Amino acid sequence: MNKRTIFITLVLLITTLLAACASPAAPTAVSSSSNTTSNQASTITSRTKLNLNTVSGDELTAGIPNFPGRMIREFQEYRPYVSIQQFRREIGKYVGDAQVAEYEKYVYVPISYNSSDTETLQQIPGLDATEADTLISARPFATQDDFLSKLSEYISADELEIAKAYLGDN
Repeated sequence: MNKRTIFITLVLLITTLLAACASPAAPTAVSSSSNTTSNQASTITSRTKLNLNTVSGDELTAGIPNFPGRMIREFQEYRPYVSIQQFRREIGKYVGDAQVAEYEKYVYVPISYNSSDTETLQQIPGLDATEADTLISARPFATQDDFLSKLSEYISADELEIAKAYLGDN
């Protein structure tokens, strides 16, 4: 083989390897409905959401598709976020409701099991407004385990694992 053929072969090999590494793996989804009267089944993906109170600018740009760098400051400016409503209100100053909803697929506000509002609790996959209100009415919870025990009455084991990651300092 001549040098040109070897060079072209190497370029093709490297291109193929880079393409394989850059291709995103399809997320694994688990569908479940914790309440048979619920109109919607929740879908959980294996993707890890980003904690709005600790996420770095690099994590935002890497973790949210097509995330504009100009939004990093806006996301971080309003820290600490205490509710998802606060996030919606503050980021809604810069983008429309549809874009805020799209961002929410990738981020979360840490949940305080003894003080978070209904909407913030509903970040937990599978938890609807009625169930969140029931959890609120059962407060105060003495420990995080007490909260998780009560929460497990409404959501699947997979959703409970995700919920554990969403809990903040209480």
